[in-house]
Amino acid sequence: QVFIKASPEQIWEAITTPDITEQYFHTARVNVSPERYISHGPDGTAWGDGPVLEFDPPRKLVHEWRSLYDPELAKEEPSRVTWEIEARDGGYCLLTLTHDQLDGAPKTALSVSGEGWTFVLSGLKTVLETGKPLAGAA
Repeated sequence: QVFIKASPEQIWEAITTPDITEQYFHTARVNVSPERYISHGPDGTAWGDGPVLEFDPPRKLVHEWRSLYDPELAKEEPSRVTWEIEARDGGYCLLTLTHDQLDGAPKTALSVSGEGWTFVLSGLKTVLETGKPLAGAA
């Protein structure tokens, strides 16, 4: 979870727009439609792909997570990522990210635990609040 001084619409745009995601999400260009969540590395190779399970702008995005950038991770079962945006009084929001259904993806669980998602969320907050990437995030 992270509090961000931004509107729900600004946060939604930041998690679904490739030109913004590449500034905080390990240089990944993320494309989101009501049907699909796809990410590409800076060289255009597929880094992730999965169906969108719930698409409710600007409040909630749920999608399958499948890491394609590593052959070992790509062999695992897909997991699930949920982004929930909750507006708060005062012009800020609480963004809650949950990555679950990892029982069939132990290497993915290890990969995304610890600093993994914390770094992404910190980078997202920094981009939205300052207009600049977190040092080393891109």
